[in-house]
Amino acid sequence: MKKNQIDIITMGCSKNLVDSELLMKQFEANGYHCVHDSKRPEGEIAVINTCGFIETAKEESINTILEFVKAKEDGRLNKLYVMGCLSQRYKDELEKEIPEVDKFYGKFNYKQLLSDLGKSEVTSCSGKRHLTTPHHYAYLKIAEGCDRHCAYCAIPIITGKHVSRPKDEILQEVKDMVASGVKEFQIIAQELTYYGVDIDGHRHIADLISDIADINGVKWVRLHYAYPNQFPLDLLDVIREKPNVCKYLDIALQHISNNVLDAMHRNVSKEETKELITKIRESVPGIHIRTTLMVGFPGETEEDFNELVDFVKWARFERMGAFAYSEEEGTYSAEHYEDNVPEDVKQRRLDTLMAIQQDISAEIEAEKVGKVMKVIIDRKEGEYYIGRTEFCSPEVDPEVLIKVADKKLRVGCFYNAKIMSSEEFDLYGEIV
Repeated sequence: MKKNQIDIITMGCSKNLVDSELLMKQFEANGYHCVHDSKRPEGEIAVINTCGFIETAKEESINTILEFVKAKEDGRLNKLYVMGCLSQRYKDELEKEIPEVDKFYGKFNYKQLLSDLGKSEVTSCSGKRHLTTPHHYAYLKIAEGCDRHCAYCAIPIITGKHVSRPKDEILQEVKDMVASGVKEFQIIAQELTYYGVDIDGHRHIADLISDIADINGVKWVRLHYAYPNQFPLDLLDVIREKPNVCKYLDIALQHISNNVLDAMHRNVSKEETKELITKIRESVPGIHIRTTLMVGFPGETEEDFNELVDFVKWARFERMGAFAYSEEEGTYSAEHYEDNVPEDVKQRRLDTLMAIQQDISAEIEAEKVGKVMKVIIDRKEGEYYIGRTEFCSPEVDPEVLIKVADKKLRVGCFYNAKIMSSEEFDLYGEIV
């Protein structure tokens, strides 16, 4: 056990990661040494930042808490604290079920942990983060919460209403991070395209992204978690016209059958969705679209699923993930629908969809062979440097592998690489 060390473990999404990074900066300003995502407890204090989105994420968070409880019982840990989405939602139950945890915090009151440790917030570090990502890229959270009320989704229950961060605050954070060496920004929020609506009733995401792109030193900007309903089309102009805004858009569509979309309360139709996809591709030639789809929603028929299969074949998403519906207590679907699609049917549909996408992904990546593409190097791993193109977000998208023996490269720097071969989800390149 290392005295004065705090182990921070982050579960779930990049939005949670930003919260962990803010807390780590405050801990360090108060004299602690922080280690992020250590494989086993090493410090005298551990803080677990939990996820509560879907059943598998909740189980993973619970198992991690129990693992650290065991370390505490074995004398390898003095104090254990839990924060984040799971404890925001289930604080009372968790306190009863896992009393070995010293204290549970929600998603928004975690800074109280500082005072509980006899420390106070260091105002000069307010809003600043200890980046846990490689030094050249960072996640940038521009809002918190969601005003959408999709039938299956617990996020509004956990996070509350959409709150946009002040634009000046966001731009200053970008400038500060650029000064510290960050070149690439992954823009994140529960609902990206809603930015500004709570401030003056208008969507200001296009203006915000344009202003971020204009900051000297910002090399790449990539957009995550858009919503199809009333999508702000002026954002497409920014993606097309700003050379440092990546031709990439992460937009969760969930389904295409009008029956399912209506039951999901998505407020968008099949026709509108297809029209939007067509508009995106026409407005930004070469754009890579990432989406997420759901199978097995209550009432989804074979006909509905076949519509989804046909849509995936039509849209040919460059990046696609899918998951099976799981009932979340407190949501509209949990209270009003019967979870009536059998688990084996959900799994079959999920496997079918992902097999189709695997073939599409292989074909799309193969089309890049012979092309010269700009690549940023993320890390060195074994005999390869691992890089990404503008069409690839960290951790979730295909990577470009370049043999170490070919040339000495620097992590965090850009290079031109000729793509020599491809696999279903990765490319192999040589520096030119």
